[in-house]
Amino acid sequence: MKAIRRFTVRPVLPEALHPLSDLARNLRWSWHAETRDLFQSVDPERWSASDGDPVRLLGSVPPRRLADLAEDRRFLRRLAAVADDLRDYMTGERWYQVQSSELPTAIAYFSPEFGITAALPQYSGGLGILAGDHLKAASDLGVPLIGVGLLYRHGYFRQSLSRDGWQQEHYPLLDPNELPLVPLREIDGTPAQVTLALPGGRALRARIWLAQVGRVPLLMLDSDVEENGLGERGVTDRLYGGGSEHRLLQEMLLGIGGVRAVRTYCRLTGHAQPEVFHTNEGHAGFLGLERIAELAETGLDFEASLEAVRAGTVFTTHTPVPAGIDRFDRELVAHHFGPDAELPGIDVERILGLGMETYPGGEPNLFNMAVMGLRLGQRANGVSLLHGHVSREMFSGLWPGFDPDEVPITSVTNGVHAPTWVAPEVFRLGARQIGAQRTEDAFTVGGSDRWDAVADIADQEIWDLRRVLREQLVVEVRERLYASWRQRGAGTAELGWIDGVLDPDVLTVGFARRVPSYKRLTLMLRDRDRLMDLLLHSERPVQIVVAGKAHPADDGGKRLVQELVRFADDPRVRHRIVFLPDYGMAMAQKLYPGCDIWLNNPLRPLEACGTSGMKAALNGCLNLSVLDGWWDEWFRPDFGWAIPTADGTATDDDRRDDLEASALYDLLEQRVAPRFYERGQGGLPDRWIEMVRQTLTHLGPKVLAGRMVREYVERLYTPAARSHRALSPDAARELASWKSRVRAAWPRVAVDHVEASAATTTAELGTTLSLRVRVALADLAPDDVEVQAVSGRVDSRDRIADATCVPLKPAGGPDPEGRWVYEGPLSLDRTGPFGYTVRILPTHRLLASSAEVGVVAVPAEGVGEAAGVLMR
Repeated sequence: MKAIRRFTVRPVLPEALHPLSDLARNLRWSWHAETRDLFQSVDPERWSASDGDPVRLLGSVPPRRLADLAEDRRFLRRLAAVADDLRDYMTGERWYQVQSSELPTAIAYFSPEFGITAALPQYSGGLGILAGDHLKAASDLGVPLIGVGLLYRHGYFRQSLSRDGWQQEHYPLLDPNELPLVPLREIDGTPAQVTLALPGGRALRARIWLAQVGRVPLLMLDSDVEENGLGERGVTDRLYGGGSEHRLLQEMLLGIGGVRAVRTYCRLTGHAQPEVFHTNEGHAGFLGLERIAELAETGLDFEASLEAVRAGTVFTTHTPVPAGIDRFDRELVAHHFGPDAELPGIDVERILGLGMETYPGGEPNLFNMAVMGLRLGQRANGVSLLHGHVSREMFSGLWPGFDPDEVPITSVTNGVHAPTWVAPEVFRLGARQIGAQRTEDAFTVGGSDRWDAVADIADQEIWDLRRVLREQLVVEVRERLYASWRQRGAGTAELGWIDGVLDPDVLTVGFARRVPSYKRLTLMLRDRDRLMDLLLHSERPVQIVVAGKAHPADDGGKRLVQELVRFADDPRVRHRIVFLPDYGMAMAQKLYPGCDIWLNNPLRPLEACGTSGMKAALNGCLNLSVLDGWWDEWFRPDFGWAIPTADGTATDDDRRDDLEASALYDLLEQRVAPRFYERGQGGLPDRWIEMVRQTLTHLGPKVLAGRMVREYVERLYTPAARSHRALSPDAARELASWKSRVRAAWPRVAVDHVEASAATTTAELGTTLSLRVRVALADLAPDDVEVQAVSGRVDSRDRIADATCVPLKPAGGPDPEGRWVYEGPLSLDRTGPFGYTVRILPTHRLLASSAEVGVVAVPAEGVGEAAGVLMR
């Protein structure tokens, strides 16, 4: 019989056990082993049944057991110690507190998804996991971050398989009262809410839930409140679901409602207001509009408000694929803003102008969330060195006249939160070697000096650890595979073969990620006979564990999953290759440590960063990957293998896949497997163990989320805070007025003439040219511009590479026609083909980069040979 109403009955803890409630509601337990061990000791069986979720555990423990624990002095001493440790963690000085006073007082971090723990399933893939790791690392470092997201009542889908291997989706209903959340409440005890105006006089209301992620509060907006209409209640129903209008409303709630939630939280708790707003991908881009509206209410006009908002905004792009960016029809966006909807004080055309693709190759009727993010953020970054390069190319249309390398998008390579992803056995090995505190510091703060101690760990210890982790994975795989086959309709009697699936002494390859086509889940199947030979090799067999979800609307991705599943179902190989459905954090925490090789074979350069290989590396797993994302940046043959790519050689996608699959087979067969099975005099795979040691020593400190967050603080948050403080209302008006004046004058700014002279007639290394340039500045003054000589090596098309920019100085005043002469030296500091040109850029003390205004003047064709003299 089905219940007509569902609600949660909370346990009443004895007074002596009240700290358990605080420990359960702070998600630090998800990366703090001592807290998890404490909860496990409450009731080991129920802990296992609750999937390691303290909130569920406490809701299931019988009162008699709680009463016994309240009298158990040994347990109470442990409880007091863990509670004291959390108190010290929350209030003590950490890395951030001992830095300079210039740091931001607070940062608001917006993301559409957060992967904190499997107990709070609000993530779909890498973007959410990265956001969760960002919050955890910020907490460990003491960075005053406020996270902002949505609470999806159905989360992301749970995946199962049909009998024939087709992906099936299930959306369990999540009750916030059963999650590690508390409602934010007003002073009078009523639930705190935010409200957005919708067309037709409707309203979208959302309750604010609070998840405490260590020291970092995470605000999650939930539209499933009684005051909403049926349609509005469903806005936060599921992650990445629904049509265009549904997604637009989600992103308006995240951005506009998120800022209002932050203001409410700070008002109620006394938390410092953020000086910096960081939008993790374009989904939260509307936050800038809300902040403009706030400033407009103080009397600041739109242009000045825009400058003030840009100064304190950081935008991170995560996709190198234009199709991966949210784009909305112009009329749909216009419908949801204006006098009859949200932000009535801002002209709708101004709003549309921030997101329209008004550049060559853009779609003029589409509103692009990434474009808006770049226009609203004075600082922007990609998530690896290669992705930064790709992003500058991809968005170069927003900065016409500038080479892609000068587009103001930098890069901060992603990292992963080691305490979340490192197996307890790895931590214990480190603690035995250098002590628990130094090991914790190595995983959180980083620093190569703490990782150098890996060199002193005995080979036998490393190899024993690797086997233990592999054996644990074998047990996990068999349990999950059995459950999957039961879901697929198999009877117990036909599943005896699962007891022989995988072998703890066989080279184990892992491949787990989302299943868009560019990640090439089935590349390993290009030559099935060759793959079978690898799996069934008599002396050097390979076994493969695969997992991944296709988007519910992506039938192409589902066909890839089915193709892989059907191959893995073959009785000839099913003991050597498995597909595990429902890939998520809980599975990943067993999968990464248990694999010997982590495989990644995307189409280069479509992987923005990819962090699964980082998590595997922290557990001593070696990477075998295409040189894309982070691997392109940090690969060394001492600790992994690079799969050759067929860029520029393949005539079509099939040919490229064939070539790269063949290269993958060659590596596994000729280099990886022989290295794993080769034994030295002591009976150990000495060369393999040395690669594990090199992985930990060299990659360990680099792949940490702590390193990543420190980079954000030092390179983006702190400069953004300085700019925010500099942009007082008067300064914002000044900057906006100056930009308006520059843009109005720029069509008449020009390089009229360039001439160069040298002391010698030959162009030799070390020669210095004297440049004399005549420019027209229209209504601008020399203080408004910088005239530069740009020089460097040139290619066959006379494009300057590795350019050096040298400012020239005005020589005297303007001539009768208002033109100025600039002069300066130009050193010929390199041999080979060399060239130079001259350009004019706007300059102002409040700009973050010379390209910020998006205008540049260069010599026109025919200005004279001297305008671009090439010395060959």
